[in-house]
Amino acid sequence: MAYNFKQIGKKWQKKWEEKKVFEAKEKGKKFYVLEMYPYPSGTGLHMGHAFNYTIGDVYARFKRMQGFNVLHPMGYDSFGLPAENAAIKAKSHPRVFTDEAIKSYIKQQKELGFSYDWSRILQSHDENYYKWNQWIFLKMFEKGLAYKKKAVVNYCRKCDTVLANEQVHNGKCWRHTDTEIEVKHLEQWFLKITDYAEELLKDVDSLDWPEKIKTMQRNWIGKSEGAEAVFEINKKKFFVFTTRIDTLFGVTFLAISPQYIDLEHLITKEKKKEVEKFLKKIKSTKQEDIDKMEKSGVFTGSYAIHPLTKERIPVWIANFVLAEYGSGIVMGVPSHDKRDFEFARKYKLPIKIVIRPENEKIQSLVMDEAYTGSGKLINSLEFNGLFSEEAKEHITKVLREKKLGGKKIHYKLRDWLISRQRYWGTPIPMLYDEKGNIVPVPESELPVKLPNDVKFGKGNPLETSKIFLTVKKNGKIYRRETDTMDTFFDSSWYFLRFIDSKNQGKMFDMKKADYWMPVDFYTGGAEHACMHLIYARFFTKVLRDLNLVGKKLNEPFKRLFNQGMVHAEDGFVMSKSKGNVIDPMEMAEKYGADTLRLFLVSIASPDSDFSWNQEGIEGMHRFVRKLFEYFSKVKTGKSNPRTENKIHGTIKNVTEEIENLKYNLAIIKIRNLFEYLHEREISRKDLETCIKMLAPFTPHVAEEFWEKLGNKNFVSFAEWPKYDEKKISKEFEKEEKDVEDLIGDVLNVLRIVREREKKPKKLFVYTLPKEKEIYANNIDEIERRTNLQTKVFAVNEKGKHDPDGKSKKAKPGKPAIYLE
Repeated sequence: MAYNFKQIGKKWQKKWEEKKVFEAKEKGKKFYVLEMYPYPSGTGLHMGHAFNYTIGDVYARFKRMQGFNVLHPMGYDSFGLPAENAAIKAKSHPRVFTDEAIKSYIKQQKELGFSYDWSRILQSHDENYYKWNQWIFLKMFEKGLAYKKKAVVNYCRKCDTVLANEQVHNGKCWRHTDTEIEVKHLEQWFLKITDYAEELLKDVDSLDWPEKIKTMQRNWIGKSEGAEAVFEINKKKFFVFTTRIDTLFGVTFLAISPQYIDLEHLITKEKKKEVEKFLKKIKSTKQEDIDKMEKSGVFTGSYAIHPLTKERIPVWIANFVLAEYGSGIVMGVPSHDKRDFEFARKYKLPIKIVIRPENEKIQSLVMDEAYTGSGKLINSLEFNGLFSEEAKEHITKVLREKKLGGKKIHYKLRDWLISRQRYWGTPIPMLYDEKGNIVPVPESELPVKLPNDVKFGKGNPLETSKIFLTVKKNGKIYRRETDTMDTFFDSSWYFLRFIDSKNQGKMFDMKKADYWMPVDFYTGGAEHACMHLIYARFFTKVLRDLNLVGKKLNEPFKRLFNQGMVHAEDGFVMSKSKGNVIDPMEMAEKYGADTLRLFLVSIASPDSDFSWNQEGIEGMHRFVRKLFEYFSKVKTGKSNPRTENKIHGTIKNVTEEIENLKYNLAIIKIRNLFEYLHEREISRKDLETCIKMLAPFTPHVAEEFWEKLGNKNFVSFAEWPKYDEKKISKEFEKEEKDVEDLIGDVLNVLRIVREREKKPKKLFVYTLPKEKEIYANNIDEIERRTNLQTKVFAVNEKGKHDPDGKSKKAKPGKPAIYLE
């Protein structure tokens, strides 16, 4: 029984496809397994993809064998900037480039034996998919959840488009890490995700997700409870949010964001040039980037009127204020805020103490640092003597009574900017009449298709299409919206389209959604914590409120798993520039898909980063070849109690390890089992059990072994084995552990001895009298694993070979050894 992995792989992939074995129907107890929607790169699968898809596939196969009706689909997040840029570079069309990339992906994924339901395949650039992007956008517009406004945006010169805040990393584009972001004011389309801020935050607690991701989402949503105070600037009212309203009387300046929309109305003529010079230095609108900057600002020339003291307070533009925070204006209280203190010292602004620590007196009028704690109010009119928390209530009440403010809850989460000035995305289904009024495209005219007569190069390609740009209806001329949607829109509901991917009349069937949703097991990278995962949660809640899914569906993904990263053998991230890329398809070609799958999930826990190891994959290949040797020689008979103990203990452990995503530990148990079974008699039923445990990891060879035993069905759908607790013996388990420990000790000693260029051939084992039988019964196993001729003696045995008196060192459960 030779191991021709290429022939075996093709054979079983063809059989699975011909019999459509992985196509799911709505029947029985469901289980929905999904990997995050992949972008189909022109370079094909990389090792990280192979790792992620193997994690999901092992789980899907395991659940099928447990009797679940498993949905495990695959599709492609095929819109987006990379395809457009690659097509421009290749002087091709993004559609041609994308279609070729997807063909390559499908071929590679099939070769790795992933058990997808290919009948449900999705592609974002398919008109039958993005039609429903447009349809749901119109529904959101009807509900006031989609709107257009002038906004401060992050703009990437290389992308030549706007980026959401989540796509700006360290002041640079998430794709072009060498390109600094520019800040612009443009009319843009937004989704009102902030309407769901409280629910998104509250429901995080119920998620079976990694705590790290849940914390990241909580921080991104960022709930703050505080108050608003109304300051008057140039006879206009401005609402200023703060969590420390108790420091209201310590305000000596207002700080306004450089990205504030009506900033120009606050700048006096005398200050205009100075302000313009300052604004040119601003490169980012993100909190993380702002936190790293040196605090700087410029005076606008305008003054605000304090709501309660009526003092004139200077209004400064400060680089540390976000346009999205509250109203984009914050109170400057240098005496009680570290950042404000630094700013005030730099620009020689007044510092007014209004909070005194409870058990101390601030003696000096000159502070060395801000006091940020709570205490008693001073210099605060009628609120003097109140403690901070009490003062907050009283000051807020007075503001409310005077209609100059009140309690306020603020969220860091901002509405989702979805406009993109690129071609390769879903066209936003809106028109503009001759007066510039927004007119939604009628549903009957969907999809609004991407035109072919466009020019790529500079700016928005859709603006170069005469066919697309102008629409004539009922004697009137309309201009079409040329922005396309952020591709995160596509991936925010794809998991629902999979359940009814061929439906021409609906986004999806509600009954099918009720059956399949939520996704039971979702796997992908942690980098999507504050983009895709929040957007998908938002979409699910919107669809629920639009009565498109059942009221009980509050969350899309029941259990989330974040896989680790596969690094190159040198420990660095794999990259072409470093020349350290390992191609998964080359490895599958050389060693077989089953070897690659087994190796990827055996080297470490699937949620851990690890480095590629060439010796490791070669070792795994040897193990798979040994399996073939074993199955070519094995003869079925009757399993003895020790063998049954080993098999049932392995079933118990492997089932538990797979369920807990500890695949590496499951594989160790399976390898130990086959090591144990070497040349031992085994029943046919127990042999089938062993094949079943291999099936999720090495599906091709498992099917081959299953067929060789005369089975007509697929092992992929055989029942997962159940262990019998009565056949698991603690005594046998301890004996087996003792033997394993002995073999480990011998192998360690051999390593040391061989480094000294000695080559022992014999092993002498000295045990306590009552333990001799344990080791004597396992001499064959010890000899096979150590490659040493072995003899076992009891320590009190006369005539034993013990030239160095090693037997004196024997302890309970810890035999002494001698090599010669």
